[in-house]
Order: sequence, then structure tokens, then C-alpha cells
Amino acid sequence: MSADSGQQPTGNAGTGTTDLTLDAKVAAADLPPAIAAQTLGQYFRALGQSVRSGNSGVLPVVLAIVIVAVVFEIITPENAFLRPSNLVFIFGLSTVYMILAIAETGVLLLAEVDLSTGAVALIGGVIAFKLVQSDPGPNWPWWLAILASLVICGAIGALQGALVSLLRIPSFVVTLAGFLLFSGILIVILGGADSSVNLNTSVPNQNFIYEMVQGNISIVVGWIILVVLVAVVGATMLLRTIGRRRQGLVAPPLSLTVIKIALVAIIGAAVVIVCSVNRGSALRSVTGIPWVIPIVLGVLGLWTLLLQRTRFGRYMYAIGGNPEAARRAGVSLPFIRISSFALSSATAAIGGILLGSFFYGEYSTNTYDPGQLVLYSIAAAVIGGVSLFGGRGKAIHGILGGLLIGGIAYGVSLLDLGSLSTPLEYILPGGVLLVAVAIDVLSRRGTAAGV
Repeated sequence: MSADSGQQPTGNAGTGTTDLTLDAKVAAADLPPAIAAQTLGQYFRALGQSVRSGNSGVLPVVLAIVIVAVVFEIITPENAFLRPSNLVFIFGLSTVYMILAIAETGVLLLAEVDLSTGAVALIGGVIAFKLVQSDPGPNWPWWLAILASLVICGAIGALQGALVSLLRIPSFVVTLAGFLLFSGILIVILGGADSSVNLNTSVPNQNFIYEMVQGNISIVVGWIILVVLVAVVGATMLLRTIGRRRQGLVAPPLSLTVIKIALVAIIGAAVVIVCSVNRGSALRSVTGIPWVIPIVLGVLGLWTLLLQRTRFGRYMYAIGGNPEAARRAGVSLPFIRISSFALSSATAAIGGILLGSFFYGEYSTNTYDPGQLVLYSIAAAVIGGVSLFGGRGKAIHGILGGLLIGGIAYGVSLLDLGSLSTPLEYILPGGVLLVAVAIDVLSRRGTAAGV
């Protein structure tokens, strides 16, 4: 009974007091079962129920990654797909798709789309590469060149977001125009369709950007970083779980938190072990953890923190789920949309810088097709689990989707199918994308029907 009726809420007849136990049960009943679970058994039963109802989370993309790895390991010559050297190369190849998928996620959550991601990424990479060059060139410090790239691309995103939110122009139209505009500007900046920008790796300032993908961390330092990372992640998760329980709030079972920490440690150890294997030749030994791994983890961590732990992130989900309800709740839709487009474009710039580093410090208008980049970035985000309809998705979905796209692309290249290789690199991700969208649509229908 509400306070407006002038009566006290009662839990026990005739006492005039509130039954706090009953209130807690009612509150818990409104929560998703997997969140309200108090034991590990309850959690897994609730998780199974959630999967059956269509909300399968990362399970489909994880299964797809496993299937792709097993199939290509079987059919590639000499069963070479899962060799340590190839696994490291696949991650390096997938890095760009991962970062761009995260960038696209920031827009898809709003139920918008950014078709300029690929072109903006290339613009950002070229800006950073140009600014660190010398003789001729401005010879900016590497950190300032990267910062300038992020700021300029962020401004591009903010401009596109303003056109979408203030002038009510559909994001499809605005970003398609941006794609065409920036693709042309890219050619102008490089001085022609066949021109390129190269880094001089003998110059320390330029070599830093080159090493972002091509460089490696020593094995000893890698183990130290892993221990610190597991300790920080583990302490954060445990303190959060214990703190919520002490405050009487809903928290996952402590045993589940321990399992998650163990999984982080196991996956991290597997990565370090794989990277410890010599990936070079008899003449040149190459071992160590690529610098790009902590870079990707850093981007993932920042976006996860933004989306899952800040009011801004909650507003993004609210706008994507129901913009009118968010507006009535006092959320500034233009500010959130403009900021989201800006952050996504700045993230795309990071992907563009890593792309140039992956191609051994060279940028050219022939290096990569911006159209293919944007198609793969959207596909990676949706395949990973981000909804095209807004309001559903996480940064980790972009990482998993990008890894799947990269794995398919490299697996096809190992088959040496000649003229069939390029078509298959489009056909296979296209088929997976169609399945992912179908799962998304069916899960939303199930949710709407109360399944």
C-alpha cells in the first residue's frame, strides 16, 4: 500500500509493522535468477534457464570460436592452425577487429550505427604516423602524436553525434556520408592512391608505435604482469562481493567469484605459456608476450568500467533500451549520444594505429579497405553478442567477436585455396553474422513473450 493512501504498509496483520523478510523476498523476486542466486547450484540452474529462454550471453560466440579452432586445426595442412606462432599471429590480426568492434559497441548500445568507423580508424592511424615522422615531418613525441590522433578522431565522432542527436539526421546517413568523406580525405593526406607513410624503426620515437604490435615483453616480465593482474582483478572482485554481502545487497556466490578468478589466472597462464614458445626461426629466436595484448586489455578494461560501473554507461543502456523513458527520467539524450560517438571514434583511432603497426609500420591507401574494416567491425560486435536493436551488449563481446573474425580470416588463408580464399573470408563471417542476428531476434521475442 502506498503512503498516499494514508495507511501503513503492513506485513503482519494487526501489528502495523513492516515484514522486512517479505519485502526482501519480493525484491529478490524482481531480480534475474542468476543475480539473485545464493549458491553455486542455484546460479548454474538459473544460468541454464536463462540460456533456454534465449539470453545466452557469450556462450554462442565462445562455442563458435571453439568450433572454428577445431575445424581449421583438422583441415589445415599439417594441422598448423593451433601452433603457438599461428595463435599469436591470429591475435595480432584480430586486434584491429577487436578494438573497432568495441568502438562500434559504444554506438550500437544506443540503437545507432557508425558506418564511418573504418575510415576514421585509418585517418587516426595516418595522423599518428605522420606526426612522429621527421625529415620531413613535425617529429612530435609518440605520446603527443597518439593523443592528437585520439582528440581529432574524437572531435569527428562528436560532430557526427551532434548531427544525429541535434538535427535528428539518421545515424546511417550521417556516418555513411562520413565514410565517403574521410575515405577521400585519407587519399589526400597520403598524397595519392599509391603513396604510403613509413616508420623508421631505428628512431626510438617512431619505433615505439611500431612496437605496439610487433614488439614483445620478456617472459619474466609477462609472468610478473600476470600475477599483478590476477591479484588486482581477484582483490577487486572479492572485495566487491564481500562488501555487497555485508551491506545486505545481492551478490554472486563467493564460490562463483573464486571460480572466475581461477579462470582469469588459467587463461592468463595459457597465454604466457603460448607466447613463451619460439615463434622465430633457427637464425632468429622470437619469444615474449606481444605488447598489443596489454593494450587490448587496457581498452577492454576502460570500456568495461565505463559501461558497467558508471552512471554514463547506465544511461547508454537506458537510451538504447527506451530513449523516451530515459528522457522522461531526466537523462540528457544529446549529451550521451554526442559523447558516445566521440568515445567510439577515439577508440577507432587506437585501432587504426594498431593496424599500421601490424603492417610493420607502414600506412598506405592500399593497406586496408575502410569499407571492409567497418563491415568486419559491425559483424564482430554483433557476432560477439551486441544487439543491433540497442540496450544489450558489453565490451568483451567485441573482443570475442573480433577474435572469431580474425580466426576465420587466417584459417582460410592457411588452406591456400587460391581464388576461393577471398570469397570465403566474406562468406563464412556473413553466415555466422546471420546466425547471430537470428539468435538476437529470437531471444528478444522470447523475452517479450515472457518465455
